[in-house]
Amino acid sequence: MNQDVLRIVENISRDKNIDKESVFQDLEAAMVSAARKHFGAPPESDITVHIDRKTGDISAFKDGSPIDIQRLGRISAQTARQVMIQKLRADERESIYAEYVQRKGEIVNGTVARFEGGVLVVNLSPRVEAILPKSEQISGETHHPGERIRAMILDVRDVSSQVKIILSRTHPDFIRRLFELEVPEVSEGIIEIKALAREAGYRTKIAVDSTDDKVDPVGACVGVRGSRIKNIVDELGGEKIDIVPWSDSSQVFIANALRPAKVSEIAICFELGRATVVVPEDQLSLAIGKHGQNVRLAARLTSWDIDILTPPEYNREVERLSACIGQVEGVDDSFVDKLLALGIISVLDLEEVGVEPLVEELKISNELALRIIKAAEAAAKEMAAEEKMTQAEGLLMQEKARSERKRKS
Repeated sequence: MNQDVLRIVENISRDKNIDKESVFQDLEAAMVSAARKHFGAPPESDITVHIDRKTGDISAFKDGSPIDIQRLGRISAQTARQVMIQKLRADERESIYAEYVQRKGEIVNGTVARFEGGVLVVNLSPRVEAILPKSEQISGETHHPGERIRAMILDVRDVSSQVKIILSRTHPDFIRRLFELEVPEVSEGIIEIKALAREAGYRTKIAVDSTDDKVDPVGACVGVRGSRIKNIVDELGGEKIDIVPWSDSSQVFIANALRPAKVSEIAICFELGRATVVVPEDQLSLAIGKHGQNVRLAARLTSWDIDILTPPEYNREVERLSACIGQVEGVDDSFVDKLLALGIISVLDLEEVGVEPLVEELKISNELALRIIKAAEAAAKEMAAEEKMTQAEGLLMQEKARSERKRKS
């Protein structure tokens, strides 16, 4: 019984995570190559090698006659070694690809190995390396060799005779997976993450819902004294996370998504996919957020275009719309209310909606709808001219102010 062969196969199979049968087949193929090298046999010659899977005994034949594989010489042994290395590498590559392609979307732990031109090379195991591209790294984070790091497997590719495992810490699903790890109710399906919008390194908005009326989805995600959300925020280097309750009502959901700002009124126009949100003056900066981040994330979370207006701005748009409609023959005072109910609050909205929705939703004639749209187009042009004039006056005033400062200095 050849225990050495069995032990070698066992060790290779365990260390490289390769199926034993594949290792046996690789050994047999390597010995066949060595025999062909030794005998100078052409590819079509009949050389076979078989290793007994239970005893490890090797039997070899050339054209039906037995040969001693151990007496093939040093050069043939070198050939066998090279073939064996090539085949084992191919098997190992296939094994790594098969393992990690099934794990796409999972969070993995690794150790920072080195930087290569901004790309972070991460060791996932002694035999597996992955890369964290610059575009998938959170802005402002720094990492050092030897540091432990968590990331999500974004993609797995078999290219150029190697397996490329691409990681991400900026993908929105990275947040989703962190919640699954930190909040048992999410992984168990009691709490569902309905929508998620993220600007990595800065802010994330996440909408959650519960399948159990007894479970508060927001409270469960935050945890006792904020313990659960704190773990996630710490993992993300301080990125702010807003957890908002999901609602089937678009108006309620938009109001929730704009938190912490308080909303006074929401007008939804399904035709345009737009929501006009009215907020008090003191809530305007909160609703818009720093560099427009709050309203931008809310729009992505809800899949609605969101316009933020103060009450005076809203009233001014409605008054302009009312004046425009009042000029059209055959339109009564209640028509403006009907437009507002459709979420059309300005002449620009009316111009963009067009004729067809007015005919279908308000049950008016095509001719009347055409007259209304033409009036809206004329009012929109007038608005554009006024804005252009206002801008020109503003620039002129700025120029006068600069000249005055120069004169005084």
